[in-house]
Amino acid sequence: MLKEITIGQYIPGDSFVHRLDPRTKILSSILFIVALFLINKYVGYIAVFAYLGTAIISSRIKFKMLYNGLKPVFILILFTAALNVFMTTGTESSLLFHKGFIKIYKEGVNTAVFMSLRLVLLILGTSLLTLTTSPIELTDGIESLLKPLKKIGVPAHELAMMMTIALRFIPTLMDETDKIMKAQQARGADFESGNIIQKAKNLIPLLVPLFVSSFRRADELAMAMEARCYRGGKGRTRMKQLSYAAIDYVAFLLILALIAVGFYVRFALK
Repeated sequence: MLKEITIGQYIPGDSFVHRLDPRTKILSSILFIVALFLINKYVGYIAVFAYLGTAIISSRIKFKMLYNGLKPVFILILFTAALNVFMTTGTESSLLFHKGFIKIYKEGVNTAVFMSLRLVLLILGTSLLTLTTSPIELTDGIESLLKPLKKIGVPAHELAMMMTIALRFIPTLMDETDKIMKAQQARGADFESGNIIQKAKNLIPLLVPLFVSSFRRADELAMAMEARCYRGGKGRTRMKQLSYAAIDYVAFLLILALIAVGFYVRFALK
């Protein structure tokens, strides 16, 4: 299960999405999230599925890998849906089920479906960003977008570097957790049985070596950066300069069209 987490992973390729400028992909991901929360009717999700499906096909990323990235959050999605079904109230005319203190309204079912769809599409859309963007491109893209904030003293380069390193450490830590868990289970550790308190105590043999390993990896990374004379973004040049191409403008037009659909569905469609 831990190895199936796709957030933070990068798959090299030469697809339409891979060739996009990293700034285009970052801004498109942000606008995609905005569009998701603008749309409040089922008809609007047709445009969202069409946009995301086109992006996935263009990226040549196997859908199985994207699906594997959803598996770890299925429980969260089901829990969110259940909360909305049982906690959302409505009118008596929209009552679908009533037994004892349990009442299920049509509004609750609709809210549960909308929230589940949003979570699934949100994870798929953001995973596509990291799967098709290398760590260096992601850092350069974030730094370029944050560059105007340097005028007010915001350390754009350092923030971009920290965000990228943190993101890329996720799959590394997942692999390390899996290895430690298997090693502890081979020594007789039990992570499944017992009540909640007992399970929490059983995690100690897992968390302690994981923290030690994380600090060791962080120290090794710091030493490697110092050995390469890394001194932050000041005076640093790049071998590959970021520049927008025709495909970036096409991508912007597509995401702006999705935003327009979101506004229309939200405010104009009755």
